[in-house]
Amino acid sequence: MKWNKRKLIDRIMSFLTAACVVIAIIPLLSILYTVTLNGISAINIDFLTQLPKPVGEAGGGLGNAIQGTFIVVGIACLIGLPVGILSGVYLSEYGENKFGRMVSFVADVLTGTPSIVAGIFGYTFIVLYFGFSAIAGGVAISVLMIPIVARTTEESLKLVPGSLREASLALGIPRWKTILHIVLSTAMSGIITGALLAIARVSGETAPLLLTAFGNPFWAVGIDKPISTLPAQIFTYAISPFPDWHTKAWGGALILIILILILNIGVRLITRRKYRV
Repeated sequence: MKWNKRKLIDRIMSFLTAACVVIAIIPLLSILYTVTLNGISAINIDFLTQLPKPVGEAGGGLGNAIQGTFIVVGIACLIGLPVGILSGVYLSEYGENKFGRMVSFVADVLTGTPSIVAGIFGYTFIVLYFGFSAIAGGVAISVLMIPIVARTTEESLKLVPGSLREASLALGIPRWKTILHIVLSTAMSGIITGALLAIARVSGETAPLLLTAFGNPFWAVGIDKPISTLPAQIFTYAISPFPDWHTKAWGGALILIILILILNIGVRLITRRKYRV
């Protein structure tokens, strides 16, 4: 009787777990289906390689916005990934003190910061002095990236068994070399996953870019000039009253989703192959 009861409870919990997975997947599949259905008609070579056309003129694309997205996200990665990873290393390996607890608290607060606040930060400290630019956009979204990378790096490093650190130190290897060559190498898969989550998080942000990168109907001519990005261009097209621009907004959203999926799937396959035990 007891065995039957345990088996029944196990099956009920398994069913509830599977149901929760399905409930979590349904919104994702719904979004993918809706965006694909509405945006696939806009996707062609011209859409990916040409500049936007004026209202009422057929054709054109989002080539400059795709280019600008890569540039701005690249700048954000150059700033956010090193700072976030090093912050995570500090919190994990040296953070058992008052300053470490303060850094951890600040990271938690920044994780929940609205994206518009990051845009206001970039506008106040960069745009007002140097003007709208790709650099301002990259700095703004790097503010959103840093706490995510820092916390995921910290948690990944904490999962590394302490016996590995102790064995390395017992062999006379300095602590910094232990962290660099053993701890970080062991946790590399988790760190890369956290970095990907951060990149995916900031790639679709619109509010910070409206206040910093601003937009540009032409190809990028420098990182110190206003630049077009996919999220900002999608926003502009989506709020317009023109059906053709609405279709292009759906197409831009589909391109953005595809880029994020390719990034995640590609790097996950590489890390799984490289760090397979």
